[in-house]
Amino acid sequence: MNPDQYQQAIDLGREMILLALVISLPLLVVGLAVGLTVSILQAATQVQEQTLAFVPKIVATALALFVLLPWLVTRMTEYTVNLFTRMPGMFR
Repeated sequence: MNPDQYQQAIDLGREMILLALVISLPLLVVGLAVGLTVSILQAATQVQEQTLAFVPKIVATALALFVLLPWLVTRMTEYTVNLFTRMPGMFR
């Protein structure tokens, strides 16, 4: 392998990790915000029920996934098309 192929592999790995972070971040932020809000409400009302913390996070994350799904699929499709477009030049 020549140095250009190593650099291409490093670039693809970097893009893959960045895409994974960009795709997962909105869902994680929604879960964090809902979890923090529920925890504050539980502390204020002194209700310590575990299902009250779990169910809203699941519902909010599922709703965010439903809303963000077109954007997520577009980002993953763009990465895949870019990968397949660059593939012939990688195996010379």
